[in-house]
This record gives sequence, structure tokens and C-alpha cells, in this order.
Amino acid sequence: MRQRLNLILLGVDDLAQSMAFYEALGWPKAASSHAQFVKFDLGGVVLGIQSRTAFAQDVQLPISQDGGFSGFALAYIARDPADVPRILDKAATLGATIVKPATRNAWGIAGYFRDPNGHLFEVLYEDGWVFDEDDNLIV
Repeated sequence: MRQRLNLILLGVDDLAQSMAFYEALGWPKAASSHAQFVKFDLGGVVLGIQSRTAFAQDVQLPISQDGGFSGFALAYIARDPADVPRILDKAATLGATIVKPATRNAWGIAGYFRDPNGHLFEVLYEDGWVFDEDDNLIV
């Protein structure tokens, strides 16, 4: 299994305004089964936007620009639910801080870690994500 960056996640203050902004840039909006999560197809990688508040609640961090939740994360979509805790554990052994352990949610399983420089990453598994033969995300 090859590790790849699949999602760029942004927490935004105004979902409708942000969606209009990225659509005006010419980024193709993709269908989403979650009304409060908007996806843009960036050619094998997805830009996902949602409200900053909902995103912070998922991460279980307070909204803040100085060490709390800034509204930004990179994400890796695992191919198997068992990969989520395994990848989080590996990141922790390499010096990452687990922010949220692998936790079941309405869509699958997900957890978050901060790398040694404090950057937030989500590791998740959800049914419904589809990949091509080169392991690029199909939106």
C-alpha cells in the first residue's frame, strides 16, 4: 500500500461564500453525500471545506490560531478500517502527537495527529471513497 495525500481540509467561517469563491476560481465541485461538507476535485486530490466550528468539534480542539485548531488539516484515506489505528500508532512512534485516537463516527473511523512541527493530519476510512488504478482519488 502506497501512502498518498488525498484530502486538503479547510474549516471556513461561511460555507456558502467559500463554496462560491472556489467555484469562481474554476475548481470543479463534486457531489457530496454530506450537505455540510463540500468537495472540489483537484485531479486525484480533494479540497474539502466545512464549517470551522464543525471541523473543530470533529478534531476535538478549540478554535484558535495559536496552538489550538486553525481550521486546516491534510488527510490520508486508508483502504481498510484497521489501517487507521495502525497508521496513527506508527506516527506516534515517530514523534507525532495523537490529537484524537481512531474513533468510530457516522461514516467510518478517523483519528488525528500533529506531526513534530505541529501540522494536523487526519487518517480516516469511510465507505464510498473510490480510487483509480494509480491510487488517485476519484471524486
